Amino acid sequence: MKDRIPWVDSDACISCGACVDVCPEVFVLNNSLGYALVINPFGADADKIQEAIDICPVHCIDWEE
Repeated sequence: MKDRIPWVDSDACISCGACVDVCPEVFVLNNSLGYALVINPFGADADKIQEAIDICPVHCIDWEE
């Protein structure tokens, strides 16, 4: 069972869409709010989610334990 879920710090997110490009199964860009959201925390394997975390230019995505 998965014990970690990704989360986005909405205050730090610059709405670049990099996480969505890498992992659209988990992340979506909400243009009206101005930041990315986690829509399906278990929509991809941990390695793919980690790739989205690593590519974020402002490091606003992390794992919630």
